[in-house]
Amino acid sequence: MGTITRNFANNLTTSGLLKPTAFNNDSFDNVTAVPSGSVETGAMQFISSATASSSASIEFTSGINSTYKEYVFYFNNIHPQTDVVRFSFQGSTDGGSNYNTTITSTSFGAYHRENDTETGFGYDTNDDQAQGTSFQPLTNTCGNGNDESSSGYLHLFNPSSTTFVKHWISRFNIYHNQDLTLERDNAGYFNTTSAIDAIKFQMSSGNIDSGQILLFGIN
Repeated sequence: MGTITRNFANNLTTSGLLKPTAFNNDSFDNVTAVPSGSVETGAMQFISSATASSSASIEFTSGINSTYKEYVFYFNNIHPQTDVVRFSFQGSTDGGSNYNTTITSTSFGAYHRENDTETGFGYDTNDDQAQGTSFQPLTNTCGNGNDESSSGYLHLFNPSSTTFVKHWISRFNIYHNQDLTLERDNAGYFNTTSAIDAIKFQMSSGNIDSGQILLFGIN
């Protein structure tokens, strides 16, 4: 194999697409267009986003399908309208007609007060479920002060599988209503072999006053 041919082959993926490293500033001098699908675009693919504005809930009823084996939701400054509420979610197996899928979950967290008087770490029995069908809390209680919010992410694994349960993990940091920072880690599974095709987010009480949710698929 000649040097030119070998160098060209090293810049291809196993599926025949050009890797991002195949390009540099000089390589684009004479390019006017790149055919769709000819260049590898990376592992994380943006699907959609939603911005809350005094919203009772936010639903993602499209884009969650067999295209990807993993989906990630990112949450930017989820701000509640009501004080002392939890941000929560549930999944649907019928396109969003019902959100009552059976969940088994676990939850723990760590906190530190603003005035440095108290810290803590431990399991939280208030936020877990054992074969429950309620909305699953993703955060501990958040305040509704003008500067109070929660941010984090939720991973959903292989939601279209009709063989296995649907695992998920989440991680958040919360501006707690008692003026402390609280990290909350949750994990669990939807105990169903039906495909999860829609996800709904809401507060335990009141509206989602503001905040943005972004959905990505992982190749």
